[in-house]
Amino acid sequence: MFSGSIPALVTPFRDGVFDEKAFRRLVDWQIENGSKALVPCGTTGEASTLSNAEHHRVIEVCVEQAAGRVPVIAGCGSNDTMNALLHMTFSRKSGAAAALCVAPYYNRPSQAGLIAHFSYLAEHNELPIILYNVPGRTVTDILPETVCELAKRYPDKIVGIKDASGDLSRVTDHRMGIGKHFCQLSGDDELALPANAAGAVGCISVTANVAPKLCAEFQQACADNDIAKARELNDRLYPLHYAMFEDASPGPLKYALTRVHDWLTEDMRLPLVPCSEAARKAVDAALAHAGLV
Repeated sequence: MFSGSIPALVTPFRDGVFDEKAFRRLVDWQIENGSKALVPCGTTGEASTLSNAEHHRVIEVCVEQAAGRVPVIAGCGSNDTMNALLHMTFSRKSGAAAALCVAPYYNRPSQAGLIAHFSYLAEHNELPIILYNVPGRTVTDILPETVCELAKRYPDKIVGIKDASGDLSRVTDHRMGIGKHFCQLSGDDELALPANAAGAVGCISVTANVAPKLCAEFQQACADNDIAKARELNDRLYPLHYAMFEDASPGPLKYALTRVHDWLTEDMRLPLVPCSEAARKAVDAALAHAGLV
């Protein structure tokens, strides 16, 4: 269903307001450089600081600008099941292809609570769901047995996972417990190569925001089983993957984007602030290593 390089898009701001013009340019640039799908309003898109109206407008603009050229996986996660459903309902009406739904954060639901949450969403909306497991941010971990249970209950609704658990063994757990049809996407750029070797089919990527062509070429090399080329591209990108998290994300990424585009700013919403000088130096070095500046 989904594969390849899929950027988790930044939300551009200018003077505290969503910069729609810049976002449309970003969407076009991503598609022109080989991104296979787009994710607005994820973690990298600062969804946690968007009002519902802003959240929906970002999704709407992304779908409009993509214009069917690539699918849009709309960020719909929330720690409130009803608010997640609200986002999914809007996204479906707007033309999104799927919803990316993160494990409810802060509440710390049990595995039974996670099953209840995702079951409710699956039963009350037609939009396919990509689970998003990032326990480093949410505290809650969607365990493999829970993923398998949900995928078996709702095979046409819960169709994949973005896994940022850092546990590569889960790719095999999911593949053997569900099947090859279940769409596994890495949520960690630096682990995309071994994840693909284990059975993943792409990455929902931070780095692809600033290096879409290289990330797309890397994913294509993996799909082609061209390990030598994939390793070469991975080596070019590897320092950049880590530089993106030298400070609170997406601060380093927004700085990196200003290095390659003069129509984007570093503006973020509080409590996030522009990245440190040390992070800037790491980003500069990584961009140079990748041949992007």
